[in-house]
Amino acid sequence: MFVAMLFAISSVAVAQFGMYYWRAVLASVASQPVSESVLAAISAENRSLRAADFVQFAGIHALTPNLTPRGGGLGLVRFYYGLTRALNMMVGVRVPAVAQWIEREGTICARYAAVQIDQRLQANMELAAALRSC
Repeated sequence: MFVAMLFAISSVAVAQFGMYYWRAVLASVASQPVSESVLAAISAENRSLRAADFVQFAGIHALTPNLTPRGGGLGLVRFYYGLTRALNMMVGVRVPAVAQWIEREGTICARYAAVQIDQRLQANMELAAALRSC
């Protein structure tokens, strides 16, 4: 019994560490600058990003080709964004503090998607330049 309880507690601790690490990576990537061309794609060059911009960025991300072998998908971020939207519908309407937190998290998701688009476009430009120089 003790071994099972120890295993369960350890599993929860590892899962919690994994979630915190993933959230830190998400915030770190989202803190990088976004180019004006990516912001102009959704007409956001004169305003700050909002959580609702994630949907537009996810659509643009799906249209941008990924010519490099590394990752950069939005799978987990899309899931996290959907989770925060569901939480907003259930709790955010009644608790303004939760609604503000959900908006901040959605904004982080939107910034992450914008940075991913920017990085894809930059990598594609570099690859095209390398191919032209051959």
